[in-house]
Amino acid sequence: MHPGTTVVEHILESQRHISGSTGAFTMLLNEMIVAAKYINRELNQTGLSTSAALSAREPVERMRRLEHTAREILVSRLISSGQAAGLISNEAADLLELTDGRTRGNYLVAFDPLDSASNVVANVSVGTIFSIYRLPGNQEEMASADFLQAGRSQAAAGYFLYGSSTMMVYTTGQGVHGFTLDPEVGEFLLSHENIRIPSSGKIYSVNEGHRHYWDEPVRSFVDSLKAPDKQGRTYSSRYVGGLVADFHRNLLAGGVFLHSAEHRDNKPPSARLRLMTEANPLAMVVEQAGGRASNGREAILDIIPEDINQRVPLIIGSSEEVLRAEELFRNCPALAAL
Repeated sequence: MHPGTTVVEHILESQRHISGSTGAFTMLLNEMIVAAKYINRELNQTGLSTSAALSAREPVERMRRLEHTAREILVSRLISSGQAAGLISNEAADLLELTDGRTRGNYLVAFDPLDSASNVVANVSVGTIFSIYRLPGNQEEMASADFLQAGRSQAAAGYFLYGSSTMMVYTTGQGVHGFTLDPEVGEFLLSHENIRIPSSGKIYSVNEGHRHYWDEPVRSFVDSLKAPDKQGRTYSSRYVGGLVADFHRNLLAGGVFLHSAEHRDNKPPSARLRLMTEANPLAMVVEQAGGRASNGREAILDIIPEDINQRVPLIIGSSEEVLRAEELFRNCPALAAL
């Protein structure tokens, strides 16, 4: 396809090759795209309203308002599509079932409306992550258990990155494609066709300020990245504290993002990232681009969720780095999680 191809044209072209396609999936994705445009506008206007001297509470309150606004925009647009049967969001622990009399579709959507929203105050890139599943069977009613499908069941996944330019990166299982929003045209235009992540990179992204909470194998893995190789080269640390921003850079340049389970307050190790709304969609993207995503013991996409709010450790990026981490953790039987 030519560089001027819009994302909707790209989706429609892909749907032409799927037998029995009704256009419902295209309608759903189109509403996701419209929602992202509205969220992008809200983020741009936020900068204009920022006070030169913020109170201690104001950044937190602004972040919460933005998260809430982003969620409400997505919910509204996805409901209006008539193609969603249920929604789950990072910002609301419960399932939103669409039973208000509207036409209900056959898709389930999980999303993080505004990943790393606290970065907005510092004008650092933030994102929206989404995942789409098919509703199992022809049920008249649904429940949160219908979302408990392995990540390999995703019909589509991707993210929007709001930064110096606004991008959409998505996959329907036929490769990964990136589109950049042209503000004059008002459309996402094809800018990165068939993205492939390098098999190995020289960037690692991890919050090293939490090193004292990690298990020893995690420290050893990060230390191995910092040790010079045979040519005397070492990995470079790049971490902005934004999952979408850090992942996107590594997707294009090669490298690995690491979020470890952490030991705190004498409790069992716990992780922060959600399987359904964060890890699964990015894992589908990275695998379709030739990379790998793991919790240190198994592929993220093979995990059968036990709860819609389940949290997991995450190693994601270039295949060689992720495999190196898995081998290190596999040789440590005492390691319960990443």
